[in-house]
This record gives sequence, structure tokens and C-alpha cells, in this order.
Amino acid sequence: MSRVVRRFSGALLLLVLAVVAATALGSVPVPLGDVLKIMASRIPGLEGLIERTWSLSYEMIVLQVRLPRVLLAVVVGGGLSVAGVLFQGSLRNPLADPYVIGVSAGASVGAAVGLLLLVPQGWVSYRALPLFAFGGAVAATLVVSRLGQRRGRIEPTSLLLGGVALGAFLTAVVSLLMVLRIENLQDVYLWLMGSLSGRTWVHLTMAAPYVAAGLLCALWLAKDLNVYLLGEEAAHSLGIDVQRVQRLVLIVGSLMAAACVAVSGVIGFVGLMVPHAVRLLVGAEHRRLIFHSLWAGALFLLVADTLARTVFSPMEIPVGIITAFVGGPFFIYLLKRGSSLYD
Repeated sequence: MSRVVRRFSGALLLLVLAVVAATALGSVPVPLGDVLKIMASRIPGLEGLIERTWSLSYEMIVLQVRLPRVLLAVVVGGGLSVAGVLFQGSLRNPLADPYVIGVSAGASVGAAVGLLLLVPQGWVSYRALPLFAFGGAVAATLVVSRLGQRRGRIEPTSLLLGGVALGAFLTAVVSLLMVLRIENLQDVYLWLMGSLSGRTWVHLTMAAPYVAAGLLCALWLAKDLNVYLLGEEAAHSLGIDVQRVQRLVLIVGSLMAAACVAVSGVIGFVGLMVPHAVRLLVGAEHRRLIFHSLWAGALFLLVADTLARTVFSPMEIPVGIITAFVGGPFFIYLLKRGSSLYD
């Protein structure tokens, strides 16, 4: 068995075990054996082999309440992490991620416009929210990139300051929309804090195709990003169209971040912490970095969301609070460290 297959099998097994454990935990604990049987009973070819020994209430909890939320945490965590890899690789800055540079805020404006103004009027369907979020994310990315440019090159400090300023402005825009549509205030407020509460299979089917497509594009761009690690001049000399690669990376990263924000709200720092930590362990080669960031981000957000709904059970807190508690000090550490892995 090759090393790649072993790594893939190990990561998949770890994620499956985490999904089963997270599905079993909650205000009403479900025995692990029942969770496994309920899941197995829905696999084609096995439904007739599993003896039904669990209660109907357990089946409803597992299949309709917890499992879609758990799987969505995996998709969103992996998507935000891979988006962080792309932004950090394209900008050659370990502090870049969808939340810090304002992309998530842009996506939140786009999604809020659809959620508060268009969906209630019946002009668009709920499934169109990722497209609105994508438009807002791309617009925010373009603005931040322009703010961060100095003499034709992206300057990290200007980029971060521009991202923070733009994020604050866009957050104010969303707040204004909330005031204008106060009847939806509670739902939007929880969404802005980042929450997976009440998410269903519909949300999973909305986000998963965009994240999957973005992952394939990210793997396709990995080779160019590896060359770009050598610097812009070296990449140019090796035949890489740097501006084209940057545009493609920003579009793909924005698509993934937008799809995640549209279904989970603004969950910060996942795309900052996970790629940076993984890079310290496995290096900066982007195919390996994307693969490990994918499963590590999925596992991180799954654990964070499980804590969010179990620590203060039966009350739950938005998962964005958990990631901010962890990510804020991590971001400060990176600023104090004062160095870039891309320099």
C-alpha cells in the first residue's frame, strides 16, 4: 500500500469515527451502536441485513437533526481551510484567510441581500444564496486586492488593514439591512455569529457541490502555486502567468468561502489557523497542504461545533464564538511572531 493511500485511508477513518462520535453526542445521547446501525441501514445493499433494534426517536435524531449538521460541519470546515490555503498561497502571506481579509464579510452582504430582500419576496429561491454570497465575496476580494497593492505588488500590511477596514464597513451594511428587516433579526443575528444550528440536508446539498468543485480546481492550481512560492520574478521566468493564477485562485477561494458562508454564516479563523498549523507539519507543497488542510479543517470545525452544542447543553452557542476564542489568540501570535513562511 502506497504512502498516499495510507494517508488517505487514515484521514478518512479518523473523520468517520469523529462523525459517528459527534452524531452520538448531544442533549439526548444516542448509543454508538445505535448510531452505527442507523447509518448502516441507509447504505444501499445493507438495509435488509440490519436488525432494527433502535427507537424511532433515535432514528429521527440521528438522520434528521444531527447527521446533516455534522456532515455540514465537515464540508464547511474543509472548504474554509482549503480557501485559506489558496488565499495564503496566492498572496504569499500566512495571515490571509477569508475572514481576515474581508471575503467572508463580502459573502455575508451578498447572502444577506438575498436572504432579507429577495427570498421573502419570492424573487429568488433559497438555493440561490451561494450565488449572491459568491458575488459579494468576489467583489470584496477585488477591493481588498486593490487596497493592498503598492507599486504593482501586494503588500501584506496594507492588505490586512484594508481587509479589516472593509470587513468593518460591510458588517455595518449587513447591520443596516437587519434593522430594515427587523422581523428576521434573530435568524440573521445568529447567522452573522456563525452557526450550524437547525441546518438540514438542504443546506448540505447547497454547499457540498461548490466546495467539491473548488477542491478540484485547487488541486489543479497547486502546481502553479508551488512555482509561485519561489517569488513573482522566478515564476514569470518559468512561464507562469502570475496575474492569471492570482485571479483564478481568488475566484476559486471566493467560491468556496461564499458557499460556506451562505449556509453557516461567518465562521472566522478556520482558514487562518488550520492551513498555517498544517504547513508547519507537512511543508508548503500545495497538493499535500490542500489534502491535509481539508481533513484537518473538517475535523476542527466538527469538534468546535460539537462543543458549541454540548458544553452548555441544552442551550447551545454559535460555533463562530468557539473558533473566535481559539483563532483570536492564534492571530495575535502570528502578528507577534512577525515573520512569514513565504518570505
